[in-house]
Amino acid sequence: MPAFVESSDIRGGHELARPRLSQPLQYSGSLDSYSYSDLTPVIGREYQDLQITDLLGSKDSDQLFRDLAVTISERGVVFLRNQEVAPEQMRIFGEKLTSLAGCPESSGLHVHPLTEEGSELGDQISVISSAKQKKGGGLTHQLNDTSRFASVGWHSDITFEPVPSDYAMLKIHTLPKTGGDTLWASGYEVYDRLSPEMAAFLERLTATHDAKFFHEEAARLGNPLRKGIRGSPLNQGDELTAVHPVIRTNPVTGWKSVFVNKGFTRRINGVTKDESDMLLHYLFNLVTQNHDAQVRFKWNKNDIAIWDNRATWHTATYDYEGTRTGDRVCSLGEAPYLDVQSKSRRQALGERD
Repeated sequence: MPAFVESSDIRGGHELARPRLSQPLQYSGSLDSYSYSDLTPVIGREYQDLQITDLLGSKDSDQLFRDLAVTISERGVVFLRNQEVAPEQMRIFGEKLTSLAGCPESSGLHVHPLTEEGSELGDQISVISSAKQKKGGGLTHQLNDTSRFASVGWHSDITFEPVPSDYAMLKIHTLPKTGGDTLWASGYEVYDRLSPEMAAFLERLTATHDAKFFHEEAARLGNPLRKGIRGSPLNQGDELTAVHPVIRTNPVTGWKSVFVNKGFTRRINGVTKDESDMLLHYLFNLVTQNHDAQVRFKWNKNDIAIWDNRATWHTATYDYEGTRTGDRVCSLGEAPYLDVQSKSRRQALGERD
């Protein structure tokens, strides 16, 4: 079935932010000449000799980018070691990746609500900085935190926007001596761990995501919140709230994924608050307590990770002293939707065999 048609099988979405794919993308094999290893059975792939600058300069770059998009969306996250790539090249790369993966015409690169206006790197480059996170807070801020569990950090990027992220890429260029790893978990695998009855129930529900705490964070950092268009005409203003399906379909793979996260999901709609809390707690536990649905990445200087926010969660490991800094580019995909005729990862891969 096409990724988007007018049908009662489609739940959610928005007419101004529909994917341009008529069907999921198919891998052509153009990346087979690059050596790689899959880091776990369900999530993560590392390429040993693939350089972003080579992809940008290749005469066959369109097909390479499409195959890379398929690989990222199927494996959840791809790691590229020792990349000599400038922030502006990351921006160009992010724009091309999302475009060739079929993002809506109205979607571009995201401008984070906390991005400083007039930033030297531009609106579309977010600086991920441990020093910035500590600004104005220090030890007192950390001790006042509401949780002492590291697992509280699991999230998907910018799900508080009506049109959230499809792909994100992060380059870490400043590292502590040890620590500061990042973990990713597979939303496809979490969906596959639901019973058929629970999956069918959750597919009828939506959830509210919000980031109202960014108002306090902007005040703490001394920067005004960015209220203008943030990469999509549907992403603007200071509400920082969106409603999305609890289960969504990734148009690149055609696979179903659980789409709630600890960072931004506040409430499952259509049920009582107690029921919502119970359901979210169960789903969050599936993410945080199943290490066989996760991959952990130890950064080296100038490594890059590229992941699909529609089908993964991630969290940094704050176990280090010193400075940890990187540059992130986050592209926007489609408004989340569920095609009830789409398949789970296990079902789709089983049919390939």
